[in-house]
Parts: sequence; C-alpha cells; structure tokens
Amino acid sequence: MAITDWPLAERPREKLLSRGAAHLSDAELLAVFFRTGRPGRTAVDMGRDALVALGGLQGVLTADHKAFCKLPGLGSSHYVVLQAARELARRYLAEHLRRGDVFNSPEVTRDYLRARLREYHREVFLCLYLDNRHALLAEEELFQGTLDGAAVYPREVVRQCLQHNAAAVIFAHNHPSGVAEPSQADRRITERLRQALSLVDIRVLDHLVVGDGEVVSFAERGWL
Repeated sequence: MAITDWPLAERPREKLLSRGAAHLSDAELLAVFFRTGRPGRTAVDMGRDALVALGGLQGVLTADHKAFCKLPGLGSSHYVVLQAARELARRYLAEHLRRGDVFNSPEVTRDYLRARLREYHREVFLCLYLDNRHALLAEEELFQGTLDGAAVYPREVVRQCLQHNAAAVIFAHNHPSGVAEPSQADRRITERLRQALSLVDIRVLDHLVVGDGEVVSFAERGWL
C-alpha cells in the first residue's frame, strides 16, 4: 500500500505538521527526506531497510557515498539531502555555542561534540578556544591519529591558545572504539596541558571524551 493510501494521521509529512518532528520514528524521518518509495516498498520501508542495513541512524548518516548508494532505491540525490541536513544541524549547534557561554551550556556542548567527532574512524583532538566570558572564539582540530590514538604536544597547544588570545580552553577527543571511558594516558596528557597553560594564565575548563553516543567530562569527574 502506498503512503498516499494511508490515513492522513499516519503519513510522515502530515504527522510532522500536526504533531511535530519528535513524534516521527527514525524510519519516518528518513522517509520525509527520501520523499518517494520504489516499486513494492514505501519511503518508510526504505527508511527501515536503510537503518537495518547500515546499523541504525548513525550508520545511515555517516555512511560513505558508495555504501549508501548500494542500498536498493537510494542514490546520490538521497545522500546529498541527508548530508546537507546533517551539516545544517552541526552548524546550528556551533552557532548556538558562539552566541552563548560554552562552559555553562554542557548539553549543547556535548551535542555539538557528538556531531563533530563521533563519525571519525581515527582519533582527533579538538580545542575550543574561549574568551573570558567563556564564549567560543574558535575551534580547531590540532592533532589526528590512527585508530589507537593521537600524539598531543603541549607546546603546540599553548602556541595556538595564545594565537587565538584565549582566556580558557576546552579539549575534546573521540574514541573510535566507541567506548568513552578516558584512559590513563588521557588523564596524564590533560594534566600536562593544564600545567603548561597555567603558566600563561589560560584555564582548562574541561576535557570531553566522545564515544558512541556517550560523552565523558573530566570536570564532572572532578579531575580538573
């Protein structure tokens, strides 16, 4: 049965308009982007198929072009629309951070870092440079590594903080394994960075580790 034959209240677009996007399932949201189905499968069916084939919503949104387009009925036009929507969401969160107090907006910061770092298959070390009101001045990927880790150099971190005229900084990095629990090496390098930056009166407000859906805060653990 085609979606146009469904009751109005059950059609994804009409449900979104009447009840809001939060009331749609992942498959229904994907159907809104897919717009039409293929012979024998509605757009909602195609959404479910994509979720199963790619391991959930994260897999759908982070799949590369080739893997995505292997799915029956899906092609470059569907891929482009989803990637554009994903980038818009990331930019929305970044804009929100730039307008406000990053340190006092932990959930927005977490959401942004999930969107920013979770997709990487290698470890990436990110710095959020803040002014004296903790508003975001800039962000920068300082170091990248293999699946197992990234080498972090305190001298380079200090140099970049001074270049951005930062009064404070928040560090973040991802764990490609998906496990967000910080390692002893994470704790040691954070302490080295904190000591180095204290010499030039720059505060380390937090270090967040991004896993598969979870984000661990050093500040909340009492480690800073």
